[in-house]
Amino acid sequence: MNETIEYWLRLNREELDDIYISHSAGSLPHGDTQGTAIVAGSPRAKTFARFARALAWQGKVFDIFPPNFERGILINKVLPAGLGMIVAKVYRDKSWMDGKETIVIDYSSTSILAKKVRDEIREIEDGLYLGKVWWGKKRILDFALNSHKARA
Repeated sequence: MNETIEYWLRLNREELDDIYISHSAGSLPHGDTQGTAIVAGSPRAKTFARFARALAWQGKVFDIFPPNFERGILINKVLPAGLGMIVAKVYRDKSWMDGKETIVIDYSSTSILAKKVRDEIREIEDGLYLGKVWWGKKRILDFALNSHKARA
């Protein structure tokens, strides 16, 4: 696992929020990313992350469109086999957390199952993103996306 993500797994929600708020949106991810679910502040965050990756969610695959590569779609990799399911639109908009620009992953018009879910991500390091999951207007989870690990 990436050292930065290992560090994030030891932080509480406020510390992760501080990291997120202190960064700009960055570039939109392209292609395959490896995901890590983060239960902030839990002493078992690392165990939960491994369990979630093995059984539920492995990451996202982004298809970002020309000419400016600022919009696109993604498909989540889910279940133990990493099946491509649950499509979302990807674009830039204001964050629900701080009003600054963020990369939005919007399921409202693409998924019946995840209709109330909105993810926001910001690039913290090159190819490494910290994300926030919203259910309606309630924050429910943090996550990381690593585009370098998925290529390895």
